[in-house]
Amino acid sequence: MGNRGTLIAELPIEERPRERLLARGARSLSTTELLAVLLGTGRRGESALEVAGRLLGQIGEIREFVDVEVEELRQVPGVGMAKAVTILAALELGRRLQDSRTDLHKITSPRDAANYFMDKLRFLRKEHLMTLHLDTKHQVLGEEIVSIGSLNSSIVHPREIFKTALKRSAAAIICAHNHPSGDPSPSNEDLEVTKRLVSAGQLLGIELLDHLIIGDNNYVSLREEGIIRG
Repeated sequence: MGNRGTLIAELPIEERPRERLLARGARSLSTTELLAVLLGTGRRGESALEVAGRLLGQIGEIREFVDVEVEELRQVPGVGMAKAVTILAALELGRRLQDSRTDLHKITSPRDAANYFMDKLRFLRKEHLMTLHLDTKHQVLGEEIVSIGSLNSSIVHPREIFKTALKRSAAAIICAHNHPSGDPSPSNEDLEVTKRLVSAGQLLGIELLDHLIIGDNNYVSLREEGIIRG
């Protein structure tokens, strides 16, 4: 007989994740325990805690889950389609809760905009270009992910940036994209795209207030850099 792990049912009641969550609240659980609750069950000879621990070991720390995909999760033994989908649904609920806290948020400075985008973009492993739509008082009307992948002026066309802004009758927009390297220094392509968006916005009557480049807890504002004027 081979060794087998300790099943959750064999743990003292006060050490079982579900019971601890009920008794002490979700905040009392470790990341591994929270994942174990989502998984519900382990696999033959292994508890949900052990599968959750392996999942964290393979994907990485919790911030690496921000853009994890189903197939990455399913590579972990004990994580099938249903469990992978449950984890992705929980992650999306967390994102939507975070988004709901920024409704009618007013942007008054590049720092405000950076704070809005930082947690949405800083941990992503691919470049994401997002657009924030603002009313005449610079309150947030909505946001949109415009593209995923390296920022390229031949791919990021102004019509894609301004299409939803026009539908929402936005008075202004702020663009932001992340550099997965963590270094927010603008590239020549970043500058070229920004200049094209400024010109398109002037024609459409929708001001490009700023273009932010998000790094790892730092950012560059192209308005502060003097690339965007007015």
